[in-house]
Amino acid sequence: MAAKIAYADVEVGTELPARSFPVTRATLVQYAGASGDFNPIHWNEKFAVEVGLPDVIAHGMFTMAEAIRVVTDWTVDPAAVVEYGVRFTKPVVVPNDGTGALIEVTGKVAALLDDNRVRVDLIAMAAGQKVLGMSRAIVQLP
Repeated sequence: MAAKIAYADVEVGTELPARSFPVTRATLVQYAGASGDFNPIHWNEKFAVEVGLPDVIAHGMFTMAEAIRVVTDWTVDPAAVVEYGVRFTKPVVVPNDGTGALIEVTGKVAALLDDNRVRVDLIAMAAGQKVLGMSRAIVQLP
């Protein structure tokens, strides 16, 4: 499957459709089971607070995976992402209140590169704070 967005159709500043991703404690338990990461900071409020966190926090790799969905939804081809990296700047705090947290992600084309590749910069926010820094993907377009 090839990306549906063509290199000729994008320019620096092209905005990708924004997405919001709800995160609940149940989501974290499911992710822990899938990833094998059962660190208690992701499910045990008492432990998380004892180690200095405000509450249970989402897995960093979960947050990173949700953010890149903005790009894979845009390209309609996950294989179009040839490089992806982030810095974890703030944790996504997930309260046990029946609502949880919301990760809000925006993205835009920041650079046109050689060989029909573009750099997409992402901004991921939760509770009004930027939770990923230097979140960038290199995407191969037809």
